[in-house]
Amino acid sequence: MCVCVRGVAWRAGEQGFSLQKTFKGHLMSVSNVAIHPKKPIVATASDDCTWKMWSLPEGEIIMSGDGHKDWVAGVNFHPKGTHLVSASGDCTVKLWSFEAAKCIATFTEHTQAVWDACFHDTGDFVASCSLDHSARLWDVNSQRCRQTFRGHVDSVNAVEWQPFSNTICTGSSDKTISTWDARSGLCSQTFYGHFSSCNHVTFNLRGDTIASTDSDGIVKLWDVRMVAELMTINVGPHPANKSRFDRSGEILAIASDDGTIKCWNLIDAKEVHELKGHEDSVHAVAFDPFGKYAVSAGSDNTFRLFGMA
Repeated sequence: MCVCVRGVAWRAGEQGFSLQKTFKGHLMSVSNVAIHPKKPIVATASDDCTWKMWSLPEGEIIMSGDGHKDWVAGVNFHPKGTHLVSASGDCTVKLWSFEAAKCIATFTEHTQAVWDACFHDTGDFVASCSLDHSARLWDVNSQRCRQTFRGHVDSVNAVEWQPFSNTICTGSSDKTISTWDARSGLCSQTFYGHFSSCNHVTFNLRGDTIASTDSDGIVKLWDVRMVAELMTINVGPHPANKSRFDRSGEILAIASDDGTIKCWNLIDAKEVHELKGHEDSVHAVAFDPFGKYAVSAGSDNTFRLFGMA
């Protein structure tokens, strides 16, 4: 089987993406990864209370963020690649400047652990989500909280901006996915269908489809405009921790608690590849912007680089 994606052949066999390198740069579980929007650089978040930035493919450390007092679960690059935002179990969101090589702002309004944070496409705003059942909107320039999104009745585990819009999407332990208007703070739609805690949400590049993962290993695809379920993928019984679309929107990579990354062709609704190498749960996976490689993070204290064989 071969699926052509932007000239990249995904094959359910030896010629697909394969493990290229393993990096052991953290003392504890690596919970998340983010890839720089313009350069071959990756940021990792870890339970060892740090985030670190590395060059690829060498894996040389560029910068380390040592300001949080608890685990770090979320990292995301500014769209221009000049800053990074991090989210932590110490209830804070921190903004880091690469030019200054330090934290330049700490947002403290969340009352419980913060799971995730991400930049808007303009770079002027950050959205974050927390165990305190809320998501928040932060103004990067004024360093103030501009909006609080309330409606979930359990931990909000994931947040992501719809590309080039004022809409954010959240996934919650209350088993629902919601979209919100960042300007008004109001919930615009709620998607029902999961039967267990939602771990992650992500948009395709076009912004018309959401993928959500849950702790039973169920992945659902949703049509944003029709507010309808498009597809259900079962990779259980292990939890599906995070998922990411490739640039074409035709391939979805799913980070699983069984130590693998399962790559699904969404056109045929079939698994086309399984990336192996981690020795424990895979917490996150991310594609580079040009489709040349993928990076994953796991409970085995490593992050790993996968490329074309």
